[in-house]
Amino acid sequence: DGRLTFYPGNQTVDLPFINFMKRYGTVFLNAYTNSPICCPSRAAMWSGLFTHLTESWNNFKGLDPDYVTWMDLMEKHGYNTQKYGKLDYTSGHHSVSNRVEAWTRDVDFLLRQEGRPMVKLTGDRKHVRVMEADWQNTDKAVNWIKEEATNLSQPFVLYLGLNLPHPYPSPYAGENFGSSTFLTSPYWLEKVTYEAIKIPKWSSLSEMHPVDYYSSYTKNCTGEFTNQEVRNIRAFYYAMCAETDAMLGEIISALRDTGLLEKTIVIFTADHGELAMEHRQFYKMSMYEGSSHVPLLVMGPGVKEQQQIPNMVSLVDIYPTMLDIARIPAPRNLSGYSLIPLLHGKAESEVSPNRPRPSWVLSEFHGCNVNSSTYMLRTGRWKYIAYSDGHSVLPQLFDLTADPDELTNVAIKLPAIARSLDKILHSIVNYPKVSSLVQEYNKRQFISWKQSLGQNYSNVIANLRWHQDWLKEPKKYENAIDKWL
Repeated sequence: DGRLTFYPGNQTVDLPFINFMKRYGTVFLNAYTNSPICCPSRAAMWSGLFTHLTESWNNFKGLDPDYVTWMDLMEKHGYNTQKYGKLDYTSGHHSVSNRVEAWTRDVDFLLRQEGRPMVKLTGDRKHVRVMEADWQNTDKAVNWIKEEATNLSQPFVLYLGLNLPHPYPSPYAGENFGSSTFLTSPYWLEKVTYEAIKIPKWSSLSEMHPVDYYSSYTKNCTGEFTNQEVRNIRAFYYAMCAETDAMLGEIISALRDTGLLEKTIVIFTADHGELAMEHRQFYKMSMYEGSSHVPLLVMGPGVKEQQQIPNMVSLVDIYPTMLDIARIPAPRNLSGYSLIPLLHGKAESEVSPNRPRPSWVLSEFHGCNVNSSTYMLRTGRWKYIAYSDGHSVLPQLFDLTADPDELTNVAIKLPAIARSLDKILHSIVNYPKVSSLVQEYNKRQFISWKQSLGQNYSNVIANLRWHQDWLKEPKKYENAIDKWL
């Protein structure tokens, strides 16, 4: 969650290496994901293109495996490149459940798709390496810096993808489970200040926006939760962020120990945030701040120190920024803009007059746990969220200055503002058309998957992640699918 990298969110947990990057570099106060879910978000970051242009509709559909990323271009121009850890930007990954839930979101049924969010403590006060796989990838990156990077005659670019702070799988929910367990050790939990944790306000279920209600239901969050449960989920999430920060620290320390820190640009960001029970949801897939607002910190040569940048930026900006660092001409069709002028502390008037940075960012979502294509435009104090064709589902408008917790939808109260923002959104993306393309894609994919299973279809679909709900009335849900088809 990007808000943890600046005041006031950062009172809850100690993040020493994020703070180190703020002290010696720049923090972006308004950085957003272009799609709040792993694969589509990463596809935007590696391609520099908006989601509707790459058609990365869900966690199963990303970029083609041979897509030319910014790292490929840097390698072509003489950079030594190395990747470790989670990449997840190409098509074909993630579970069958994940795909089918995304394809069937237009079906007229409500089914729980996630385990109920919960916490779990592991190990003792000395247990540091909870997310072992991430630590192993961090070790590999550290060793590469110490053994390879120090001896290179050409410049290098190193990518390290971590899984944390991501909830862990929840085996109690059955074999085809989602990830709804917030897991940490006492070592990390001690870094969290419980008193500073804010319990989010919730609207009543009957007052929720229909898409929010669907998301809360499918994420298994419509039941009762005590304040203690909510506080724990948030605390364990912050503890997982502290463990992530420590891995960032390993990289910074390795660069410092090898004398490379002064001449290396370090960028820290995330593919999406975590709602951690805000708006009666956990996980991502939402345009609310907890899910869509990402961290973005940069330090290194030429980067202004202790700078806080309020401009709207997003992950598509990484592509042109990396090419700018390497002095490689950027392709013309990119959705993003280089961050280098902002990082160098240049005034808005000095920033590329031929292609000025827009005052807005775009995020969109077309995957599971949400029963409509969603489009978010963030500009100035406003966040405008449009759904589907713009008419069949009412939009949302939040004034983030007056209402930072996004509890009051003012779209009906301020129709002129909603209309003008909708006009800007239309000028960026013909969103009713994109929504209908996604609907057609979902149906097409589902039909071919169903045909590939033949007689076995009912059996397979009944045992996906929604099995606990599905098996109560399988015929009802099969009929709903038939009606949709």
